[in-house]
Amino acid sequence: MATQSQYYQHHVFFCLNQREPGADRPCCANCNAQAMQEYAKQKVKQLGLAGPGKVRVNKAGCLDRCEQGPVVVIYPEGTWYTYIDETDIDEIVEKHLAQGEIVERLLID
Repeated sequence: MATQSQYYQHHVFFCLNQREPGADRPCCANCNAQAMQEYAKQKVKQLGLAGPGKVRVNKAGCLDRCEQGPVVVIYPEGTWYTYIDETDIDEIVEKHLAQGEIVERLLID
């Protein structure tokens, strides 16, 4: 069976799910996820990491890990992170996406 080369070196998905007020579960949208996704996208572009064969930062609906959120997952590795602010996003972009290093302190199981 032939294999296809991947279009992106890293494909990054930010959960932006918004639940109804009073929902039984938390949601990533209430944790500034939209702003952090936009920040990550700009940071990736700023560092020259964006584009085919490089990195793509996307929005996602519910990734079903909101209790550990906000969450971001990076493929093809399937590495799951949480984050608080721009400092955490900087570390994920600079270490994981630019240098290929896992950011252990932000990993979720």
